[in-house]
Amino acid sequence: MDIVADVKQVVTVKLVPDTAQFEALSGTLSLCNEQANRISRIAFRHRNITTGRVERKFALQKRVYQSLKDAGLSAQPAIRTIGKIVDSYTTVYGQVKAGILRGKRKRSALSKPVEFRPAAAQPFDDRCLSWDLEARTVSIWTTAGRLKGVSFACSITDLKTLAQYRKGESDLFERDGVLYLAATVDVPEPAQYEPIDFIGVDRGIVNLATTSDEVNYQGKGLDRYRRRQARVRSELQAKQTKAAKRKLKQRARRESRHASHVNHKISKEIVSEAERTGRGVALEELEGIRDRVRLPRSQRGRISHWPFYQLAQYIAYKAVRAGVPVVVVDAHYTSQMCPLCHHTERANRKTRDDFECRGCGLAGPADVIAAVNVRARARVAWAVSQGSGTAA
Repeated sequence: MDIVADVKQVVTVKLVPDTAQFEALSGTLSLCNEQANRISRIAFRHRNITTGRVERKFALQKRVYQSLKDAGLSAQPAIRTIGKIVDSYTTVYGQVKAGILRGKRKRSALSKPVEFRPAAAQPFDDRCLSWDLEARTVSIWTTAGRLKGVSFACSITDLKTLAQYRKGESDLFERDGVLYLAATVDVPEPAQYEPIDFIGVDRGIVNLATTSDEVNYQGKGLDRYRRRQARVRSELQAKQTKAAKRKLKQRARRESRHASHVNHKISKEIVSEAERTGRGVALEELEGIRDRVRLPRSQRGRISHWPFYQLAQYIAYKAVRAGVPVVVVDAHYTSQMCPLCHHTERANRKTRDDFECRGCGLAGPADVIAAVNVRARARVAWAVSQGSGTAA
């Protein structure tokens, strides 16, 4: 296949330091983030009153660089810390501009400095971190001096990816008392092939995903799991103890990992089937669904916490790696329109699960009908885009 671009990905490895190495690395993280919080407050205090934005990286660097050196950070870690702070504020401004942060959340984000946890990620470039992939060790700068021979563990696949494509900085972070390195890799992106057709995918709550091939990925198991977690979460929240709060954080991460695992399985199967049959993947545009759909109060929590977007993300990045084209189409009336005669009416969908056209009598599972309509719209969108010479 022809290589047309590189896709930035992250490979995370687990560090296996001895006791002295762990203390040096953990202490370095703590100091870097302590100084990052101090510099963040300075940046916030000197922000532009008119625009509310903090100084650019070079201006902030001139203001605080020497104080970071005096605090024990060497040149490159000091510069990387300043960059981390500026990037964090840029992310906040970007979320406000995109409408992700609104109302009370927007006011809260813009009214105080960005804060970093003691174990938050700290970037290292190749000047202060080097890899020995054959020995599976790293050499890394710390406030206690350069540490050499720090062991790490990862899969064979990740090791090969690091050897071939690692490029740029790596982030050191700590989670639940374990240290990790997240390395940036630029993986070549294969050129998309010309699809012979599309697999339409309808996403939902009862059925996480239903394809136009009539493959149904039910969400009942995930829904039961989340309801059980919600009950346990409610009990822990009522206790209001430190141990309960710690348990809440652990359970939140466990629930997130479980949902992510389910979405990985579904997206892998869909993309693999598309690649095997030479087809593309068609998805509905569900952005803003929470604003468009009016639900009973009992269902609002479910739709707010359902990983619609994550599933689409997983399908998209897996498709890019496989060269599978992905087309996103308008989601309006896909479950109310007859794919045969195109008669569209709310009454066509008799129940949540059943579709029966009031025009021609076509009947079938409502989610499959929606997926077929998504596929039909993708065919048209692809043909139009190719005819106009634009990418899908």
